This record gives sequence, structure tokens and C-alpha cells, in this order.
Amino acid sequence: MTAATHSSLFPQAPDSADAVLEGLDPEQREVATALHGPVCVLAGAGTGKTRAITHRIAYGVRAGILQPSSVLAVTFTNRAAGEMRGRLRQLGAQGVQARTFHSAALRQLQFFWPKAIGGSLPRLVDRKIQLVADAAAACRVRLDRGELRDVTAEIEWSKVTQTVPADYPLAAVKAGREAPRDPAEIAQIYSVYEDLKRDRAVIDFEDVLLLTVAVLQDRHDIADQVRAQYQHFVVDEYQDVSPLQQRLLELWLGDRDSLCVVGDASQTIYSFTGATPDHLLDFRIRHPGATVVKLVRDYRSTPQVVRLANGLLAQASGRAADHRLELISQRPAGPEPVYTEYVDEPAEAEGAARRIRELIAAGVPAAEIAVLFRTNSQSEAYEQALADAGVSYQLRGAERFFDRPEVRKAGVALRAAARFGGNDSLLDDTVDLPSQVRAVLSGEGWTTEPPAGSGAVRERWESLAALVNLAHDVVAARPAATLADFVAELDERANAQHAPTVQGVTLASLHSAKGLEWDVVFLVGVAEGMMPITYAKTDEQVEEERRLLYVGVTRARERLHVSWSLSRAPGGRPNRRPSHFLDGLRPGSTGTVGRGSGTGGGGVERGFTGGPVAVPRRTQRSPARCRVCGRTLTDAGEMKLMRCDGCPSDMDEGLYERLREWRADQARLSGQPAFCVFTDRTLMAIAESAPDDDRELARIPGVGMRKLNRYGADVLAICAGQEPGGGAETE
Repeated sequence: MTAATHSSLFPQAPDSADAVLEGLDPEQREVATALHGPVCVLAGAGTGKTRAITHRIAYGVRAGILQPSSVLAVTFTNRAAGEMRGRLRQLGAQGVQARTFHSAALRQLQFFWPKAIGGSLPRLVDRKIQLVADAAAACRVRLDRGELRDVTAEIEWSKVTQTVPADYPLAAVKAGREAPRDPAEIAQIYSVYEDLKRDRAVIDFEDVLLLTVAVLQDRHDIADQVRAQYQHFVVDEYQDVSPLQQRLLELWLGDRDSLCVVGDASQTIYSFTGATPDHLLDFRIRHPGATVVKLVRDYRSTPQVVRLANGLLAQASGRAADHRLELISQRPAGPEPVYTEYVDEPAEAEGAARRIRELIAAGVPAAEIAVLFRTNSQSEAYEQALADAGVSYQLRGAERFFDRPEVRKAGVALRAAARFGGNDSLLDDTVDLPSQVRAVLSGEGWTTEPPAGSGAVRERWESLAALVNLAHDVVAARPAATLADFVAELDERANAQHAPTVQGVTLASLHSAKGLEWDVVFLVGVAEGMMPITYAKTDEQVEEERRLLYVGVTRARERLHVSWSLSRAPGGRPNRRPSHFLDGLRPGSTGTVGRGSGTGGGGVERGFTGGPVAVPRRTQRSPARCRVCGRTLTDAGEMKLMRCDGCPSDMDEGLYERLREWRADQARLSGQPAFCVFTDRTLMAIAESAPDDDRELARIPGVGMRKLNRYGADVLAICAGQEPGGGAETE
């Protein structure tokens, strides 16, 4: 449940620009009034970041400083974008575009495709997994269901990090990724997958961003047209941007700096998808004149919950931890977090269900309770335990609410009743909107009492019950609301993917719980091997697991229950222990709490305005162009060669063969594939440019500092016609 669900559905818009600022705390007001130049908002969990940035946009619009149509607010989910649009509408700032990166890019791509490419945009495939399966079959690689999902994720990661198939094996090693299959196999499947898409004239989700970037890079007239439309940008959840999204944002901006970004490095939990907090943490380097505002007043959670959240981060390490925010609760004191150990997982699920039933009996709404776990596979035990306890629930992260068949059918029935209700006998005895909705939905299978047990029948009933409850919310806000008003509200919510609250306990993974909050949260399975997860091997991966637990803790407003089990199944060996993340935080445990670093309290840092600054400003990258014909290059392989594939090569064939022989020797010495030394494209680029020194060699794409230090002397010797001097050390 989001904070927005506590507000009225139809509040009165502020009557002036100054009225927009009423009720904001000092730091939020600083955000709202900082309308010029680059602005970076570092916002801790529960500190009202969405409130701050929506009031910023609304204040700028209402004060006449920003034109609504010139503002583009970007976030990461349709739900968040829909909530942002709703808040802006409530504040009297209609006309502002609030979209996801993909939605904004797709809209531009559809509009400009006929002009830039010609014809109509290729069909967008909703799910790429079947295409990946076809590509694997073409490569004669057998993938089980889990491997197919994981290989698909690797392809998605490659595309958002702008990694071409030939470079995937090395890039995966460099990024510390646990490849589900041999990296060379994945690279081959990825390459064939791209070929299949071209053959079938389809594009995927990541292509939307890639193609928009290519069009804006290649067609300056189109880029100018987009920049003339959008002159002011706001990016929410900036810690989650990928390199590809950052590149698109740079192209939207051009040489301007009217940009406001909002994020929290301590909530970076999607690095496996290519997200990185570096863009947020480096914002002042790229924009030395930026205003930085820190939001640390936590309006969501009690001091007891906030103390645990701060304690988790106090033990963290790494760059994100160095920029952590120390939250300060603004709420009255509440109960201490409850820590419970169980003998096995079924007992843990039954214990949670028992406590939940007691809470509901004491008056806590089921919709204000959540059970959060590390992996989706853990949900089944809690579904069964809640069903056995007679507690309704909803599983978050499954099919989107308005895409469910029963919801679509209910919508059709409600629209028909709104249009022809006077002739519908179902509505003869109805007296108000809720009774009308109940009458219509009774024909779709809704009953006053939920069906017994769990499964699909129960889920369908919960969906229809959510629509009944929404009718009560609407009539409470507008007593005169009609069935037609209710249908209009449903249509608006469907467009924004703003689902009504299902009156049941929420079951969700920690990842899918991001951005939500509940009065009571049960964090289950908080044991070593699950939190952190077993496959978190590196320090960076373990720290991301810690941040994931931090996100889970900060979902709770009032009560927090943390539990773990000693064994997986009844009668199993009790060899598990609670997560070491809790050491020094839970009663009876030992550990060191607090590093004394971080960014401290909230406040404002004004941008540097006079004299030279010590940190260099990142220069805007100019488009890569073919050194033969001058055409703008967008293909990564061509960019590596700095020429079009069709343009003549001036490669020294003899040098290329000597480099290939040397590479084979290095691969044999290090026991790794030849492409992990240098790809064929990189060798071709070296043979074409024949560099004379380290600086020239380092300019060649594919030759980073690590390879320059390791292989540079040998490569330069070969280019100079000499024998390589001793080779490279193996790692």
C-alpha cells in the first residue's frame, strides 16, 4: 500500500502557487523552490521525495516559471508514473508528462520513425523468452526453464549496458556476473537472437531505448525537435538508472542543465539488471554548480523501525555506504521490532499466519499487513498457511491487476450497466453506488463471503472484492458519484496502472515491495544463505543484499516482525543461523554497530558559482563518426573500428595475423578463451590504427586500463615490428 492511498481520492487543488508550498518541511520546500540549474535530491526512505518533486513541478507551473508541456518527469514503473500524474493533477499542474523511460522513448520513437527510418515501427514483443528459446534451439543449445529465464536476463543486461554479443563474455567477467551457461554460448545465443528479431521484423523492450538513442544521435534535427518540446527534466529513483537510460537522458538534455534527479544510493537493489548508483553519486562531478538537498526526516516509520534501518546501514561498506543518509523519525514511538526463531520453514509460515490472524482480530486491516521474502519460491508456504488460517491475501508481482481476465470482464459489465442501467433488473433494488457495483459483480461471481482455501478461485474473488471496496472509497469522497463516475475512475486507474487496494495480506518479494509501505511488515526467512542469498559471493553483491534488507525494514510504518528458521523441512538438521546482517542489532547478538561515517543530517548544499572547480566536469560526448565516410556510427562493432563495415579497411594484414598468433599464446598461458584477451574487432582496430604509444592504444575501444597495463607493452612491440618482451602474467 502506498502513502497516496491514505489521501482523499478527489482533494481540492491549492488556490495559488504559494499554497502549493504549504505543509512542506524546510528541506522539501528547498526542493520545491529550486527551479533553476541542476538539482540533486538525496532522499532517504519515507522522507517524502515524491511529495517534494511533485510540489516542485506544481509550484513551477503555478508560478508561471515552467510551462506544463515543457516538463518531462521520468520514473521506473507505470504505477509510480501514474501516481505522479495523479498528484500533479491534484496540485493543479495538468499537462505535465510523467512517464517511464520506456514509455517516453516509445512515444518519441513511434512519432519520429517514419521521418527517421521510413515506414512503420516494427512490432514490439511483450515477452522475449520465446525468441530466446528459438535462438538457443538454432544454436543447438538445450536450456531448461530456469536457464532460459537466466539467459534472457543476461541478454537484457547486455543491452542496457550497451554490450554487443561479441563483448559479452569479457563484460560478464568484468562485472562479476554468474553466467548461467558458458559465456561463449550465451554470446552465440544473444547474436542469433538479434538476427531472429531482424528476420521477424520485431523489436524488444530494450530496443526501444537503443533505437531512440540511435535516432537522437544520428538525426540532429530530430534531437533539436525533442529538446524544443522538453526543456525541464525530473528523474525519480535515479540510483536505478542504467548506462543506456543515462545516455538517453543526456541526449534529451543536450547542452542544457535544467535537470532535477532524486534518489538514494542505499536503496540500489537492481544492479543485476544494469542499474548503477554511480550516476547519482557522481552528479556533483558532472554538474559542479548543482544544488544538493538531503531529505532525512522520516515520516513513515516509528523511531524503533528507523533505529534498526540506520543500524543496518551503519555496518555497511562500499561507495553507497559512504553516502548513506541517517534517518530521523518524525513519528511517535512504537513497539520494538520482534525477532522470532522457528525450528523449520513450515513452522515459520504457520507462526506468521497465526500472528497475522491475531492482528486482524485486534483491528489491523489485512491490507495494512505484508509478508516479505527474498525469493518468490518462498511464497507457497505462506499462501497455504494464510489460507489454512482463513486469512485473505494477494500475491504481488503476479499479473497486473487491470490485465486480469476477471477484472477486464467486470469492467465490461460495469460499463454496460452504466450505459443501460435503467433497463437492467439487477439494479432494481440498489440504492447507492456500492450496492450497484455489488449487484453487477454478483453476476461475475462475486459473493459476500470469500471462497475457502487458496488458488485461482480465491484470487478471482479478491480482484472483484477490490472493485467493491473501491466503490466505497469513491462514494466516501464524492457522495453523489454515479456508476458512470465509477467507470471513469476505473478507466483512469487502468491507464495509470493504479490498482485499487485488495483487502488481503500482501505477499511479496523484497524487490517487488520497493516503493510500497504497510503498517505491519513480516520479514521472513532472514537466515544466512537466504539473506544474504547463497550466490552473493563478492563484497559488492553482499552489500546489495544488505541494502535489500534495508528496503524491507523501511517498508514498515509501525510494527516489524523479523523471523528465520533453523532448518528447511520438519526433522531436518538445525544448522541454519540468523543473518549476520542482524549481528549487534537483535537482542542477544554480538557485533559492531556504527562506522561513524555517511552523509549525516539533512540540509542544502548550494552549487559552486565562482572560480575554477577542483572536480572536472564531464564533457558531452560527441557522436562517433566513420573516419572514412563521416557517417554517424551507432553499431558498437563499427564504433570499435571507427568506420562503417562497408567502408574500405586500411588494415595491415600481416600485423593482424601476428596479433592473432600472440593472442592465441596468451589465451593458452592464461587458460581462457582467445576473445577474453582481445576480441577480433579489437585486434582489427589495432591492426588498422597501428598505435605508436600507450595513449594511442588506450583510445581504441576494447582496450581499457586493465588490458593496457597487462598487454600494452606486447601489443606496441608487435605493432613496431618487434618481438613481444616476455608476455603477460597470468591471473
